[in-house]
Amino acid sequence: MTEMKIQRLPHHGQVPPLPEYQTDGAAAMDLRAFLEHPVTIPASGRSLIPTGIAIELPPQCAGLVMARSGLANRVGLGLSNGVGLIDPDYRGEVLVALINQGDTPYTVQNGDRIAQLLIVPFVRPALREAELSDSTRQDGGFGSTGVR
Repeated sequence: MTEMKIQRLPHHGQVPPLPEYQTDGAAAMDLRAFLEHPVTIPASGRSLIPTGIAIELPPQCAGLVMARSGLANRVGLGLSNGVGLIDPDYRGEVLVALINQGDTPYTVQNGDRIAQLLIVPFVRPALREAELSDSTRQDGGFGSTGVR
C-alpha cells in the first residue's frame, strides 16, 4: 500500500482533523476547513480557506483538489481555479480557493467538508521537438466531432 505523509498544523488553540475517505470505494478524501472564525463568501466572491494540514505526496504523484459535487449543486460553491494542483515538492499548508457561484452569501464553518483531494500518478516526459504524426482528427478543434 502506498503511503502519504500528513502533518497537522495546529493554530488558534486547535488541532486540525485529518482528511478522510467517506466510503470504502471513495477515490478522493474530503478536506475540511480549519478556521478560527467562520468565513462568509458573498455571491460571486472568492476566499482562500486553510485546511490546517501539509502533505508529502508519494513519488511521481500529484494531488488534485476538486469541488464537492453536493456543495456545487446545492449552493454553487466551487473552486475558483477549477481544479487545484499540488505538486509533489510542495510542503506548505493545503489551501482551498473557493468561489461562491450562487445567488446568496455562503458561510464556511470550522470543520466543514469543503473540497476533496485525489492523489494521482503522473508522467513527466522529456520533450523532443519534432514533426507530429498524422491522426484521423488532425487539427479538428473544440467540438469538432459533432453533437451525435
